[in-house]
Amino acid sequence: MPDIPSSRLPGFHRLDVEARWRELARRGDVSPEELHVLRALGSPSFDILNQMIENAVGVFALPLGLGLNLTVNGRDHLVPMAVEEPSVVAAVSYAAKVVRHAGGFTADADASMMIAQVQLTGYGSPELARERLLAHREQLLALANSFHPALQRRGGGAREVQVRILPAPEGPQGEPLFIVHLLVDTQEAMGANLLNTMAEGVAPLIEQLTGGRVYVRILSNLADQRLARASCRIPLAALADFDLPGEDIAEGILQASRFAEADPYRAATHNKGVMNGIDAVAIATGQDWRAIEAGAHAYACRTGRYGPLSRWTLEQGHLVGRIELPLALGMVGGPIKVHPGAQLGLKLLRVTTVRELAMVFASVGLAQNFAAVRALGSVGIQKGHMALHARCVAVTAGARGLDVEKVARLLVERGSVKVETAREILASCQAVTAP
Repeated sequence: MPDIPSSRLPGFHRLDVEARWRELARRGDVSPEELHVLRALGSPSFDILNQMIENAVGVFALPLGLGLNLTVNGRDHLVPMAVEEPSVVAAVSYAAKVVRHAGGFTADADASMMIAQVQLTGYGSPELARERLLAHREQLLALANSFHPALQRRGGGAREVQVRILPAPEGPQGEPLFIVHLLVDTQEAMGANLLNTMAEGVAPLIEQLTGGRVYVRILSNLADQRLARASCRIPLAALADFDLPGEDIAEGILQASRFAEADPYRAATHNKGVMNGIDAVAIATGQDWRAIEAGAHAYACRTGRYGPLSRWTLEQGHLVGRIELPLALGMVGGPIKVHPGAQLGLKLLRVTTVRELAMVFASVGLAQNFAAVRALGSVGIQKGHMALHARCVAVTAGARGLDVEKVARLLVERGSVKVETAREILASCQAVTAP
C-alpha cells in the first residue's frame, strides 16, 4: 500500500487559496486536471447537471473545505467537507488534532448489508403465509439475484429472507402488517436502486406463494445491518484549555453526555452536532446525505426512546468517546460516477473500500461531537462560533481582503457580532486609511 501523506498541515488555514492549491498539488492529492475542478468549485458541465436532476438550471454551490489532522486506525485522511456553517471544518480539524496526539481514532464497520422491504396484504393466516414464504427461501433469493447477476459475481447479492408481522396501527380490528425483508450485500454501492429492483422483482412470486397482494416494495433507510463505530481515548491532561484543568473539561463533557442520554430534547441537538460533520463529508463525496440522516435518527430511537449516537465516559484517567450509527455509503454508482467534485472528494480521502469510508465518516462524527460538547461543558458554544461567524458578518458589511480579519476581531472584542456594528467599524477603518 502506498504511503499516505500526513493529514497534519500546520498553518494551512493561513495560506491564501492559491498557496493551498499548490500545497495539495505538491503532496500529490490533486492532479492538474483536478486542480481545475477545484478552481471551478467542482461545477460539472451543464450536460452532466441535466443528467443528474430534472429541470436543471445551474449549480447552487457550497464552500468546500478540508478537515485536517484526522487519523483513523493509523491512517491519515484529508476530509473534504461541503458546508455553509463556519465552525464545522474548524471544529473537526481541532478535535482531530487533539485525538491525533492521543493515538487517533479506532474504528470498524460492518459489511454492506442493506434491507429491501415488501409489504403484503390480504394474506390470510399470517403464520401460514410466513411458512410458505420461508419454505421457498432459496427460490426467492435466486429470483432476487437474477436481477443483478453482476453484483453476485462480485461477491454480493441477496443473502437472506426474513418475515416480520407487526400489529395493525388501527388496533386489534385491523389486519396485522406482513413485511418481507430481503437482506442484500451491496458491496461497494449504497444500493438503493438495486434493492428497489429486487423488491419489485420478487413481489409477484410473494403474491403467488401467499395469495396476498403486494403494495409497497422499497429499500429501508434504517440500515441497522450496516453499522459503523469509532472511538477515541484522550488523557485528561491533554484536555486542559480555557485556563481550566483537563479534569474540569472532562467533567463538563461527561455531564453533556449524561444530559443527552437522559433528555431527547438535548439528544436531538447532540446528534445534530454529530451530523454536522457527517453530512458535510457526505455532500462532498456524492453520498445520499438525506438517507444517512434518516437512518441515523431512526437508529437513535431503536430502544423506543430517542437518544444520543455518541457517548462519553471517564475511564482510568482518560476521556473515552464512542459512536455507533448506520452508514449506507457508496464508492460506485449514483452521482459519484458522473460528478467530478464527488470523485475528487473520494480521492482526497484516500480510502480504498466503502467500509473504510464508513470508518472515516464515523470518526468525523465523533470528532465534531467532541468539539461541541467540549465547548458546551466549559466556556459555552458561542465563544468559538462567534469568532468564525464574525468573518461572515464582516463580509456581509462590505469588508474585503485584510479588512475582514480586522473587522471580525473588533466585532468579537466589542461583543456585538452584528452587521450594523461591522459597518460602523469598517467605516472607521476606512476613514483612518483615507488620504
